[in-house]
Amino acid sequence: MEEFFTMHEFNEAVTTIRRFTDLKPRVGMILGSGLNALAESIEDAVSISFADIPHFPVSTVEGHSGRLILGTLEGVPLVVMQGRAHYYEGYSMGRVGLPIRVMRLLGAELLVVTNAAGGLNMTYRTGEVMIIRDHINLIGMAGLNPLRGPNLAEFGPRFPGMNEAYDPALRRLAQEIALEAAIPAHQGVYICLAGPSFETPADVRFLRLIGADAVGMSTVPEVITARHSGMRVLGLSGISNTLLGEEGAPPPNHEEVLEAGRVLTPRLETMIRGVLRRL
Repeated sequence: MEEFFTMHEFNEAVTTIRRFTDLKPRVGMILGSGLNALAESIEDAVSISFADIPHFPVSTVEGHSGRLILGTLEGVPLVVMQGRAHYYEGYSMGRVGLPIRVMRLLGAELLVVTNAAGGLNMTYRTGEVMIIRDHINLIGMAGLNPLRGPNLAEFGPRFPGMNEAYDPALRRLAQEIALEAAIPAHQGVYICLAGPSFETPADVRFLRLIGADAVGMSTVPEVITARHSGMRVLGLSGISNTLLGEEGAPPPNHEEVLEAGRVLTPRLETMIRGVLRRL
């Protein structure tokens, strides 16, 4: 399903949000599966259902509350997506990327994106954090790119570069904070698949072979949209399960993703708060 949005649709969403608050966020944030509790820390919060914002995709997955929250954290004004939309839910890539454009128009210059991911790297353990160093846009290579269609020069160029898509200075800062707080953290490569089915053992072996450290079904379209819009990006993957790539291994499931979120949320909150304090 092709959907190409214009500045008119983006501005309609912005106008609706502005009816609730005049806060100008400096940072945008996306909370993935099982990580919704992080939003409860936001001060002076104004909450808006995705369903009340024109053109916004509505979350349909358990663990995604589907609310936009504007407020402050560590004194930094921010806009937070409590949950997200995915391509596998039936949304176009253009609609998956739409909230990022709206965040940018609201004023956000930096995007912090989190997700729950399966660990491909054999040294990773459940509950650890992977600071995303780079990504493999496997579904984008097959044509599913959020920038497909007419380019909106108001946001960025027709052919944006993706070198250092994940800001090196922010990655170093996140690593420092993890070390100080004794949070087990790695830097690695995230690969995005379309989903919603989990990977076969052969899939896992292939993904590991081509250099991916963790796998999920989100994040990359949002990051591409953010970088096209000139936003700096920090990506954090919570390792929710480890994938062995062996026949007979227990299959992954969404319940363990949500359960791992209970361990990961305080770790991610510590790292995110630390980054915000030092911006």
